[in-house]
Amino acid sequence: MHVFVAGATGALGRRLIPQLIAAGHEVTATTRTPEKAGELRALGAEPVVVDGLDAAGMTKAVADAEPDAVVHQMTALAGKANLRRFDRWFATTNELRTKGTDILLAAARSAGVQRFVAQSYTGWTNPTAGGPVKSEDAGFDPDPPKMQRQSLAAIRHVEETVPAAARLGIVLRYGNFYGPGESDSLVEPIRKRRLPVIADGAGVWSWIHLDDAAGATVAALERGEPGVYNVTDDEPAPVSEWLPYLAEAVGAKQPMRVPVWLARIMAGSVPVRWMTEGRGSSNEKAKRELGWQPGWPTWREGFKTL
Repeated sequence: MHVFVAGATGALGRRLIPQLIAAGHEVTATTRTPEKAGELRALGAEPVVVDGLDAAGMTKAVADAEPDAVVHQMTALAGKANLRRFDRWFATTNELRTKGTDILLAAARSAGVQRFVAQSYTGWTNPTAGGPVKSEDAGFDPDPPKMQRQSLAAIRHVEETVPAAARLGIVLRYGNFYGPGESDSLVEPIRKRRLPVIADGAGVWSWIHLDDAAGATVAALERGEPGVYNVTDDEPAPVSEWLPYLAEAVGAKQPMRVPVWLARIMAGSVPVRWMTEGRGSSNEKAKRELGWQPGWPTWREGFKTL
């Protein structure tokens, strides 16, 4: 197929393009930054410089490429993480997931594209009640923290719009990304003992190696019915397990433990909720219906490569 990848210079896009080409696909890939066009060409793609929020520009880019399939990987996080003002930190990404999704879907329909795959996320979006691991049918957290409500609404927009608007529309809910060269923002505070286990660390997280996320994206282009799929590894795990393990894997001292009241003062309510109430995600549907298997079935193996 000829695949149009929107937002190709992010951590996942740089891994996705080589896998698409290895699978025999032709790739046109976008970036907002002219200086990154050469990087895309070096990966084997035909670069296009266009802003995902520019309706005319994106419509022309898709029409000129005449692709068989479109992959929506557009995000835009810049600067230091700000969990106290989460929606403000995610503002541009949220716009790309709402307005940007609508623009790209309209462009794809105009070009006669049959397969449309879009990025979503699974993790803090899960309901915190009930069992520790959620399937796609569990839906979303009905009462997210107020500083994450706009971000959850943007994710909901992708998941409701893409399968309904595209005949072969698939949404991939990626778990928490990790991979060599892309985990510094996590590893650095662990090495400095600035990422503690909060309370009992009972919050469950699901991880996915970036190479496996790219592999699932290729699989979704080639098979699978419209809908939403969790793309995670096989071992959802509580913070109390994966955080000390990661510290040991990167040669750091074991993380400190802090009570909820102190963590809330130091970091705010969002990380407290993640670390104490989070729920993981099952990948059974993706493995069954996309014919996909993670190359790194567990973070226990993958963390050793960081």
